[in-house]
Amino acid sequence: MNEATLAPGRRLSEIRQQMGMSQRRVAELSGLTHSAISTIEQDKVSPAVSTLQKLLKVYGLSLSEFFSEPVRDEPPKVVIDQHELIDIGSQGVSLRLIHNGNPARTLAMLLETYEPGATTGEKIRHQGEETGTLLEGQITLTIGGQIYPLYAGQSYVINTGLPHSFTNSSTQPCRIVSAHTPATF
Repeated sequence: MNEATLAPGRRLSEIRQQMGMSQRRVAELSGLTHSAISTIEQDKVSPAVSTLQKLLKVYGLSLSEFFSEPVRDEPPKVVIDQHELIDIGSQGVSLRLIHNGNPARTLAMLLETYEPGATTGEKIRHQGEETGTLLEGQITLTIGGQIYPLYAGQSYVINTGLPHSFTNSSTQPCRIVSAHTPATF
């Protein structure tokens, strides 16, 4: 089994141990509680995307680096099958990263699904720009204190350096295709 296929908590635990850090130190640096770190590392809970970003920031990793396969000496793929997409979401939010193995890529695309009641959690913030189109359903985008209800067929363009979140308050799933740059999300 390679590193990218380990359960997220176990992978986080291995990264922390490789860096010689205690759970308490990671808690201090991430702003999370020691018990939250412990629970996540034991895979008793799946962390929200915003929580995972806090942990990965401590380790100097992006979400795509955390979930992607190790770099191989193969040319980047041109066609990526559905089963090869990397799901970096949790808790009713599926964020399927389209990754061809090119570590130097500058654009990342996600196929996103938000189950009814699902949210990205706390406001997410990362360098760059994002654009997306709702394929079906509805979602509420909150950015910079402003609330934007979006419906199927509508698109958005945001500066991801501003804290933002997505929430599906409807009774139907919402699907979005999005692209962001740089590809370090």
